[in-house]
Amino acid sequence: MSSTELNLIAPLESPLPPVPEGDVLTDSQWTTFLAIADTFIPAIQVSSSHPRDNLSVQASEYADAVDKIRHSLPADAAQDAVQTYLAEKPSALPGFRKLIQRQFRQYARKDAVKGIRVILSALDTRPGCLLLTGYTTAFHLQPVHIRQEILQQWSQSYLPPLRQLAKLLPPLCISTYAKESASMNPVLGFPRAPVHGKPGKGFDYDFLQLPPGDDQEIIDTDVVIVGSGCGGGVCAKNLAEAGHRLLVTDRGYHFSAKHLPMSTADAAIHLFHNGGIDVSDDNSVSFIAGQSWGGGGTINWSASLQTQAFVRQEWADEGLPFFTSSEYQTCLDRVCQRMGVSTKHIEHNDNNRFILDGARKLGYSAKEVPQNTGGNKHYCGYCTLGCGAAEKQGPVVSWLPDAANAGAEFMEGFEADKIVFDTSRGNKIATAVEGTWTSRDEMGGVSGTNRTKRKVFIRAKRVIVSCGTLHSPLLLLRSGLTNPQIGKNLHCHPGKNPPFQTLTLVPPRLFPALYQDSHLLIQHQATMVGATFQHAHNPWEGGILTAMCDEFSYLDSRGHGAKICATTMLPSWYLPFRPWRSGLEFKVLASEMPRACGHLAVVRDRDTGRIYSDPVDGRCRIAYTPSLFDRRNALEAVLGMCKMLYVTGAEKIWLSKSDVMPFVRDTDATNAEEGINDPSFQSWLQSVRSKGMNQPETTWATAHQMGTCRMSSVEKKGVVDPQGKVWGTEGLYVADASVFPSASGVNPMVTNMAIADMISRGVAKGLRVEEGARL
Repeated sequence: MSSTELNLIAPLESPLPPVPEGDVLTDSQWTTFLAIADTFIPAIQVSSSHPRDNLSVQASEYADAVDKIRHSLPADAAQDAVQTYLAEKPSALPGFRKLIQRQFRQYARKDAVKGIRVILSALDTRPGCLLLTGYTTAFHLQPVHIRQEILQQWSQSYLPPLRQLAKLLPPLCISTYAKESASMNPVLGFPRAPVHGKPGKGFDYDFLQLPPGDDQEIIDTDVVIVGSGCGGGVCAKNLAEAGHRLLVTDRGYHFSAKHLPMSTADAAIHLFHNGGIDVSDDNSVSFIAGQSWGGGGTINWSASLQTQAFVRQEWADEGLPFFTSSEYQTCLDRVCQRMGVSTKHIEHNDNNRFILDGARKLGYSAKEVPQNTGGNKHYCGYCTLGCGAAEKQGPVVSWLPDAANAGAEFMEGFEADKIVFDTSRGNKIATAVEGTWTSRDEMGGVSGTNRTKRKVFIRAKRVIVSCGTLHSPLLLLRSGLTNPQIGKNLHCHPGKNPPFQTLTLVPPRLFPALYQDSHLLIQHQATMVGATFQHAHNPWEGGILTAMCDEFSYLDSRGHGAKICATTMLPSWYLPFRPWRSGLEFKVLASEMPRACGHLAVVRDRDTGRIYSDPVDGRCRIAYTPSLFDRRNALEAVLGMCKMLYVTGAEKIWLSKSDVMPFVRDTDATNAEEGINDPSFQSWLQSVRSKGMNQPETTWATAHQMGTCRMSSVEKKGVVDPQGKVWGTEGLYVADASVFPSASGVNPMVTNMAIADMISRGVAKGLRVEEGARL
């Protein structure tokens, strides 16, 4: 397909809302921050001197870099594409500073912003620079090669905040640069829109609109569902088709297929929770969740796996026999049938084929992963940015249109503040949801400032909370519920990304401001093992997750372990995983992406964390640290991934771990028949194992959150009863992945939907009984 044809089908742009007023950094702080960014990703020139603004290299170094980049260069690349790429730096990109400003101003915690401002200010003073860099010259006045040495040394600093910055700033800057760069995509051959497939037409939604006014708007309905994701969507279809008046609300907005897939910069703001990512209190885990109309079903990767038998038995043994009943299997089959889930039309890209081939060559267990693509071949790697083909059968394409056709009503842009209860008869009966609605702007988007806000009071006979694992417990807590189980039992299938090993030697009293928490907003990091192969295969093309290795999924007697699968290969998601060592190396390694692959280990975690409300601004706070038990399980899968990549012919294998150098295959070796017994490879594997995955050196990430409104057979063990009703209340239900009794061990979408199917059918039955009694 020509570039002209691609431009004809490029998605419509989705302008972002304005950044809240007020600059998060002073001019001098911005100067220092941009100097840091330009050190991670420098403009490179040939020179024998060392100018302040660019990284100078010898002519031979520059020529070698050009040759390496040209090895993967697309055939239709411009003649000067490589030189333009090497000369680019973040500070020259207008969108780079704007995106960082938005992230710090709108999504980072206040204590995080305060911490980074302290460090940036210190880097502009003689005493601060002496302490933080060993020089008295301000950081931004140093030549790039000296700044590079300083940043490299921070990873081993005795000051904890500097080690945090060395861990968090490279992925933040690299991801933001990849989103805004004008030169990187032409060098990679990465197109704005998928090459395969064609745009589709989604459902035309008709959302409730309210006129301007100061009075509270009152709406009456039978059932209000707070959240339009996988759980809420299934509930909406079932209850609307049962003949009940229904209103589905969501804090997010709907973006039609013609806007999808979004650019990576716009998608982070429009489609994801907290601008793309949130972090646990100790910075050990990054949390990724959907937050638009359709929730996680809009941005997930189509993987549609049913609940495993041993998990179903575990839940039944907790006093929940529904999970081993034929009724539950009927629910699972029903939701899969509606979405056209199957493996019949899968065409694997190389990223997934390497998993199947590697597993076969090692005798590992592996299988194809069913897809919810409605019985269609769906060879697209962009679906984490929204499905422009309207083939992925998430809530927006399937469940919610079914509900609309049965008479359901919808409200986007509704922020639920609390659930209202009637306690006049001694019971706590949910009777309404109170919140704030924000309209679109006059152009039908969300980027304008002329948007109506109204207080809304939604009266209903039943309230179903489907806000997701991060936010359902917070809504219950804001509503005055005091069950101590609310927010506990957080499972999240963590993955690992180990950064630097460090020591803490200086006491906080010597520089107390530097010891405040540095919970910076960082970009996506996960359980990454990456590799580079000889030939280009454009890994962003094809289904994201169509194969899985489950060889390491049952490492104890209770089904705890890790599954191996492919990851999305969008540049701004993949490149931040590679350990940063120098600016020139980064640009060369980034250019290898057309020949790269990336695999994840999804850990079924045994041990848990909790969700709670920030005491300052009420935002979601996450207390979770992967346990030693779960870290050991992840390590076994990481080693397995390395072996699979070796036997499939990888030239280079790397971990997102700075203290383990990449393994580079000796192409001149004569021991090809030894396979993984290759002594040099075995020595490298041993170094990986010996480094381990100790805390706090290891950073983890998750896109699967479960369990914070746990279903239980008795009130003291959970938040909802076996029918999904909140303990101690009437008329209030939770239907999303937060009700899982423990981790599912597989992508939670189908399990979530099947449980919501059961809960909503029970709610519909209860309403029929209630209405019959009144008659």
